[in-house]
Amino acid sequence: MITDFKNKVAVLTGAGSGFGLECARIGAQRGMKLVLADVQQDALNKAAAELTAAGAEVLAQQVDVSDAAQMEHLARRVQERFGAPHFVFNNAGVGAGGLVWENTVQDWHWVLGVNLWGVIHGVRLFTPMMLDAAKKDPAYRGHIVNTASMAGLLNAPNMGIYNTSKHAVVSLSETLYQDLALVTEQVSASVLCPYFVPTGINQSERNRPGELPAAKPTRSQLIGQAMSDKAVNSGKVTAAEVAQKVFDAIAANQFYIYSHPKALGSVQTRLEDIMQARNPTDPFAHKPELGVDLRRALRSV
Repeated sequence: MITDFKNKVAVLTGAGSGFGLECARIGAQRGMKLVLADVQQDALNKAAAELTAAGAEVLAQQVDVSDAAQMEHLARRVQERFGAPHFVFNNAGVGAGGLVWENTVQDWHWVLGVNLWGVIHGVRLFTPMMLDAAKKDPAYRGHIVNTASMAGLLNAPNMGIYNTSKHAVVSLSETLYQDLALVTEQVSASVLCPYFVPTGINQSERNRPGELPAAKPTRSQLIGQAMSDKAVNSGKVTAAEVAQKVFDAIAANQFYIYSHPKALGSVQTRLEDIMQARNPTDPFAHKPELGVDLRRALRSV
């Protein structure tokens, strides 16, 4: 656990907006040195300027987290400038939906590339640096936080590509936690599982790379986008509040970080389905009208 963040180094992906930017703001307030990574250059520039003005020492790097070479370059720059980081926030993510068989190969490469491979690259590159620092300094403490989602613990229909990526991040994070515990008490990990929070993830297409173009959206994808827009934009918990939960979890060495603990009732139902080998429970059982509307929309010609 890390309780004193002053002069510690934080590496944050997706730092130009949402949870990444809010965690960077808290880091600046607590005297951290900040490495900001984002694929969107204008948002990155704005964040770097704000945090520099707030007094933080900032290294900003435009990075596509799905690209191994770009992430390796980032890791080298971090090592050269600051040495091993203390807090790594593998946070960059994109959203996409629709019936799972309607996603194109390009869709799968894009979503898994950012949501899963981005975390994989962060783990494989920064964990060895942190473990090396721990061996050299008994006082060193490090923590890795991977952003998954409640979609990593549940399986809402019409968003299978996103669910798949986030379930993989939860599995990777749980395994990382256990693997670290085998080799050290100085470095640990957490997984962030937010529900619907206004972060801009529902407008992820703005950062989709040209080499993975989107096809004309299907009916299910248009419906999924509309539902996502409504749910995300109506979220009552802010990204800043979630960022505070991240720092609290690091200080308490808490693994699971939730923005909406009340949503865990649905997770319990899913686990009971598994334990009892019963068919998956209707995800709209608590709001049947949503299921009726979605089925009607998808079945209409």
